[in-house]
Amino acid sequence: MSISPDGAAPRLRFEERERATLSPYAAFAGESRGRAVHEPEHDYRTAFQRDRDRILHSKAFRRLKQKTQVFLAPEGAHYRTRLTHTLEVAQIARTAARALYLNEDLVEAIALGHDLGHTPFGHAGELVLNEAYPGGFNHSEQSLRIVEVLERRRNGTGLNLTWEVRDGIRNHSCAKCILAGEPPGAAMSFEAAVVSLSDAIAYINHDIDDALRGGVITEQDLPSDCLEVLGRTGSDRIDTMVRALVDGSSNGRIDMTPEIREATQRLRLHLYTYLYPCETISREIRKAQKILRELYDYLIANPTPETPPPRPEDPEGRNVVDFVAGMTDDFALQLYERLFFPAPWRP
Repeated sequence: MSISPDGAAPRLRFEERERATLSPYAAFAGESRGRAVHEPEHDYRTAFQRDRDRILHSKAFRRLKQKTQVFLAPEGAHYRTRLTHTLEVAQIARTAARALYLNEDLVEAIALGHDLGHTPFGHAGELVLNEAYPGGFNHSEQSLRIVEVLERRRNGTGLNLTWEVRDGIRNHSCAKCILAGEPPGAAMSFEAAVVSLSDAIAYINHDIDDALRGGVITEQDLPSDCLEVLGRTGSDRIDTMVRALVDGSSNGRIDMTPEIREATQRLRLHLYTYLYPCETISREIRKAQKILRELYDYLIANPTPETPPPRPEDPEGRNVVDFVAGMTDDFALQLYERLFFPAPWRP
């Protein structure tokens, strides 16, 4: 029973409130382009709220807690994983969306789903599968495949998310274009663009924090001109970048104010040039890539009982790609040990 004064379903009141309070550039849940398979609307949750909840309760989301962000198998509770990264992105994106009067529910759903397709061992695993599988591999496309095909609900295949959430997941990597001062490569919602920039804001700052904590770099290794503009601490830099995102977005475009955007891009490129390829990280990445490449090759020739059966409509080997990409770091290591290490003989 509704407790609203006029007896209207809460969802209808939420949709009415969106139309009355959000920016004209926002995506409205009541005007969604819909789902691939039609479903009746919920009484008290909007379409984007339902999508957020479906992602949050998915198995792929739970596996993110044991997937590498940057540092492989870190010892210590304070290093980021792919899950904590996702939560940080969602928080930053909601803050920016609220200030811009965009749809927070859509932003949160995209943010929670944007990295579902990441492999074990971070981008190292993505590179292995992209090289090994003839059809190539991209984590954004895999995230979309997970919500459209691989996750299972009681009424069918996939999560049956709205078009807007799926589009945001597909195009969540446009930040590199925005930070370079170029238009994104694909048309997308304002909410999707906010998530993309929030993704960059999150990983730039938490990767620096993890690298400092791990002794991989010192503050003196970071470009001082960027720190002078953006801030000396991670919290200061995030605040500066989010303010720049809010202040720089206008006239139908999501952007950052020029000075902060340029400093953010310089800091981002510095990480890609000096931090991520450093020997401390690269040494472990090479080991992880060897493990995943050998797992992939073995499973192509010798499917295990855990390997999902091939789908008739998929190219050859796609089931192995899905299996390997979905592994957590721990599962990949345990399976590798089981397949390649000799077992002790017990009479």
